[in-house]
Amino acid sequence: MPVPIRRLVVTLTLCCALVAGVTACAGSTRSKSVDTGIVAAPVADTPSPSTPAERQKLAKTRFVANAGLAAGATYQWIVKPWKAGKFKKGAHGRTFTLIKAAAAGGFAYNRLKAAKRNAEGDPLLSKAVAPLAAAIDGLKDLPSKLRKGDPNAASSFEDVINSVKDAGKSAGAPVTNQVPKASQLTQ
Repeated sequence: MPVPIRRLVVTLTLCCALVAGVTACAGSTRSKSVDTGIVAAPVADTPSPSTPAERQKLAKTRFVANAGLAAGATYQWIVKPWKAGKFKKGAHGRTFTLIKAAAAGGFAYNRLKAAKRNAEGDPLLSKAVAPLAAAIDGLKDLPSKLRKGDPNAASSFEDVINSVKDAGKSAGAPVTNQVPKASQLTQ
């Protein structure tokens, strides 16, 4: 009675996964033994003192990605509608535009905070982005300013984004706008 190939492949894959899992778990504790027969305590790796900023890998790349997403969301869903006059009272589709701008503002704020953390992992970027920390924190109030019809709210957001882009450029990490998908704004 022949066995189907599919069943053989599945069985072989499961057996390999089981063997790999058992061997990975088996070698987790080791101890040194001396010739006299006395067993020493298990050898543990000593943790190296380092800050999270020092441990971050690819800090410039992450900074560029996060700042680019923030810039793209800001331009697409805040600056363009603001320039088109869609935030003014009585404008057609104002409510939906404000909802999209609020989601984009929250997303951009989140990505700018992440970009700031990424910049702390690179010495040159950290010096360039450090003066912008207060401006990034000041973006929390953007949704309420837009709802109230403040004409300078979108321009202040655009100014902060441009400052972050300039700081990245001066540190050798040029930032380009990357418009996120609408589904990314709500995650």
